[in-house]
Amino acid sequence: MSAKPDGRPAGGAEAGRANVVTAQRTQADRAHAEGGRLPPGASLRQGAAGRAIGALMLREMATTYGRSAGGYAWAVLEPVGGIALLSLIFALGFQKPALGVSFPLFYASGLVPFLAWAAISGRVATALLFSKSLLAYPTVTWADALIARFLLTFLVQALVALLVFGGILWAFETRAVPQPGPLALAAALVGALGLGIGTLNAYLFTALPAWQMIWSVLMRPMFLISGIFFLPDGLSQPWRERLMWNPVLHVVGLVRRGLYPGYDAPWVSALLVVVWALVPLVVGLFLLRWRARDLLND
Repeated sequence: MSAKPDGRPAGGAEAGRANVVTAQRTQADRAHAEGGRLPPGASLRQGAAGRAIGALMLREMATTYGRSAGGYAWAVLEPVGGIALLSLIFALGFQKPALGVSFPLFYASGLVPFLAWAAISGRVATALLFSKSLLAYPTVTWADALIARFLLTFLVQALVALLVFGGILWAFETRAVPQPGPLALAAALVGALGLGIGTLNAYLFTALPAWQMIWSVLMRPMFLISGIFFLPDGLSQPWRERLMWNPVLHVVGLVRRGLYPGYDAPWVSALLVVVWALVPLVVGLFLLRWRARDLLND
């Protein structure tokens, strides 16, 4: 066997690396047995993930909302314009909305959660395509891209909801009594539903580019069947039973339960929304863990 200048066998470096790997695995196993403390490498990875997510969020803010002075303003003006148009149209034909006394509040209670879900799911779905060039770096993973887009979009939509509802409650006579419990639950369900469906679509948009166009066509009827213009309480069967499978309809009902005193919306099922969120989330995470690297390298 040949020797290196320092007198060690040539295979000593390989044996040393093998010993280091073995020692790291033993350390990780010992830490798990002693109470789940993470080895130093895991804590470094968590720190790198946090920095990557923060950097991706800053990049998203600069490219999506910071390209023009009206970038953030448009996030607020879009629902405000839709609410104003719906209120004007329906006020011409009806004396009062289907619930309460304020047309702007009634349509805001349907349009704001719908647009929030559409924005979150859409942003998460295109996260890998948007950050594909950055995912070539080993410190940035597909999970970082999904989390960054989800967090930023959720925070923006939460701010939009506060501004829109706050402005309506301040400017109009609504007789609404906001209840934090149902409204907070509705916000959590909107986020979970957007993240779940967006994660599955993140894989499908990357693996099957044609699916992005198909999905946009399939989602057009959602604007009409998600309870923005109507209350499902007065619908006859079998239409009401069929619409109950729409998870966004349940979120809209929960928002209205939190705004209108005396409106219980007994048909609302948070469990159904959770199932609609978790199933695509789990399937999407499994598929991305399995094939994300291959898809991004194509």
